[in-house]
Amino acid sequence: MDFRLTDEQRQITETVAEFVDEEVVPVADEIDETDEFPHDLVDELAELGLMGMPFPEEYGGAGLDYHAYPAALEEIARGSGGLGTIVAAHISLAGNMLYEFGDERQKERFLTPLAEGEDIGAFALSEAGAGSDVPSMETTASRDGDGYRVNGGKLWISNGSVADTVTLFAKTDPDAGRDGISSFVVRPEEDDGFIVEGTEDKLGDKGCPTAELRFDDLWLPEDRLLGEEGDGFIQALKTLNGGRITIAARSIGIAQAALDEALQYSKDREQFDQPIAEFQSIQHKLADMDTKIRAARLLMHDAADRKMRGENFVKEAAQAKLYASEISREVANEGIQIHGGYGYTKDFAAERFYRDAKLNEIYEGTSEVLRNTIAQQLLA
Repeated sequence: MDFRLTDEQRQITETVAEFVDEEVVPVADEIDETDEFPHDLVDELAELGLMGMPFPEEYGGAGLDYHAYPAALEEIARGSGGLGTIVAAHISLAGNMLYEFGDERQKERFLTPLAEGEDIGAFALSEAGAGSDVPSMETTASRDGDGYRVNGGKLWISNGSVADTVTLFAKTDPDAGRDGISSFVVRPEEDDGFIVEGTEDKLGDKGCPTAELRFDDLWLPEDRLLGEEGDGFIQALKTLNGGRITIAARSIGIAQAALDEALQYSKDREQFDQPIAEFQSIQHKLADMDTKIRAARLLMHDAADRKMRGENFVKEAAQAKLYASEISREVANEGIQIHGGYGYTKDFAAERFYRDAKLNEIYEGTSEVLRNTIAQQLLA
C-alpha cells in the first residue's frame, strides 16, 4: 500500500498549511484566551472550499478523498485544536449524517449549505446519562400528526450553540432499546422549542462551543426524519466510525504542532553554553515524538484507505483514533518537559497543545471504549 500523497493531494495540503500559518497560527492564542467562535476563520475556510471537503461537488463540496481530507484537517488542527473540532464536527458528523442517510431533497436542502460553508452543522447524540451508553438516551420523539414532538436534552454538543443544522437522535420507540432510536434534521432558527441552555467552560478546545441543548415540545415535520424509524443507532455508529479517522487527524495535527514548537525551542534555548538540542536526552525525546507521530499518521491513512476501498475499517479506525489520541497527549507532555518551567506558563503554546490534546482521548469514543471495540473485532 502506498500512502504517499499524490501531487494534487500534496498541493491541497500545502495550500491549507499556508493558510494556517498565515491566518490561524497568529490568532490561535487569542482564540484560546477568548473562547469565542472564530466566525471570520470559518468564513475563510468556506471560501477555500474546506467546509465540505469530502462531499461531491454536486452538493457544494470539494470532492476530496479520505487521504486528502484528513491531511488537510491535520493542518487545521495544527493551527488551532478548537478550529479542528469545529470542522470535524461540521463535516464528519453533521455533514456525513446527511450525505450517507439523507434523501436527495434533504441533501439539496441541508447538506449543500453545510458543504458550501453557509451553514454550520452539529451532531446531537450524547446526553448526561448516555455518553458511551447510547441506548440509555432519554430524549424522545413521539408521533404528533404528520410529524414528531421532541422532548429531552443533549450534552457535550460541539458547535451546538452556533449551528444552523443539527442532526438529532431521539427514541421513537422507548421500549425497543437501540432499535428504537431514530435521527432527525433540526433547524434551530426555524424550529420552536430548540433551546441552548449554555456552553461548557472547558480545559481546552477553545473556540469550539460545547453546548447543552434542551428540546421543549419541539415539533418536526415528518420529512425531517433521516432514513427510517429505528435506523438511528446504526447510523450513529457508522458516522462515528468514519469520524474517528478525523479525530486521529486532529490528534496528529496537535502533536505535530507540539513537536515543531519543542524542536525550535530546543535549538534556541541554551544551557551550559550550548543549545539544549545538543543534549542526548533532548534528542531522544524529539526522536520519540517524531516516531510516534509518523506511526499515528500511517495508522490514520491505513484506516482511510480501507474506508475508500469499501472494506470493513471499524478496527482500523478505532486503532488510529486510540493511538493518535494517546500519542498526541504524550508528545504534548514531552513538549512541555522540553520547555521546562516556561512550558508550564502561557508565554509559550506548549501548555495549550497539552490541553487541546487531552480531549482526543475522550470524545467520539473514549480510549476505554475503543479498546473494547478493537478486542471485539479481534474476537469476532
